[in-house]
Amino acid sequence: MKYRRLGKTDMKVSVIGVGTWQFGGEWGKSFAQEEVNRILGRAKEQGINLLDTAECYGDHLSEELIGGYLAQDRREDWIVATKFGHHFHEKFSRTDVFTPDDVLKQLEASLKALRTDYVDLYQFHSGPDAVFDNDALWTALDKQVQAGKIRHLGISIGSNKNIHQTSAASRIGASAIQVVYNRLEREPESEVFPSCQEQDLGVLARVPLASGYLSGKYKPGATFGAGDVRHRHDPAAVERKLKEVESIQANEVPTGMDMAKWALAWCLKHNAVTAVIPGCKNEEQVDANAAAAELLSDNHPQAWKPAE
Repeated sequence: MKYRRLGKTDMKVSVIGVGTWQFGGEWGKSFAQEEVNRILGRAKEQGINLLDTAECYGDHLSEELIGGYLAQDRREDWIVATKFGHHFHEKFSRTDVFTPDDVLKQLEASLKALRTDYVDLYQFHSGPDAVFDNDALWTALDKQVQAGKIRHLGISIGSNKNIHQTSAASRIGASAIQVVYNRLEREPESEVFPSCQEQDLGVLARVPLASGYLSGKYKPGATFGAGDVRHRHDPAAVERKLKEVESIQANEVPTGMDMAKWALAWCLKHNAVTAVIPGCKNEEQVDANAAAAELLSDNHPQAWKPAE
């Protein structure tokens, strides 16, 4: 596995991480603790050390499953990123809550669920600019950084074009940006990525397989069950994406190469991107995701190399 420095932090993260929204039960499957233990155990065997979750992936359910694994592993071996700003009510139903007092309660609930006394990266979760611009929120969070409960702050921007929040990252003490980036969604390349590079911010690319559409497993006409968040996607947009994927597979993916492996490496070859955080439902998908690191060179500006 290859590793990169997460922006200006002292953290070295695997270029392939594990996104864990699926553990919250909104991707057509529920997970038992034993399944999560096997998935994360395999990730560790592959050299993966980055986990990304959120308070609203099943009302701390994803965090609880990760915490169950961390309780029987070495916490210090992992970079754990979670998020704040939402209350989960039921599948696909959340409300925004970004008041400083409530966010501190969310932090305590996340620490309890994760069975840890600190979060490596605590991320503002896709909130609007109006609540982002609340200095009291960042003052409260900075106090938690000083107390050691948060190692670093981050911003998970809701829009791929949100330069307002991205450009303010250094001012509010954030070290990393999380953004949707994949071969089908390239908007961050125009403004967000240049700002991240100028500020030396880490970049976590979420949805790098475009919700699985870039996996090569789905053809035009594919449908998804009611328990899968993709059934809520606009059908016409999904059809357009899947037709575009067919064209990409035919014209850009080398013959004989797994498309998902290609798509993850495609994201990682951009000089602004530190790591990708694809989801995975089983150990085989962990292996397939990890294999994308084989396609990378060591000349990325954030590449981490051991001291000689």
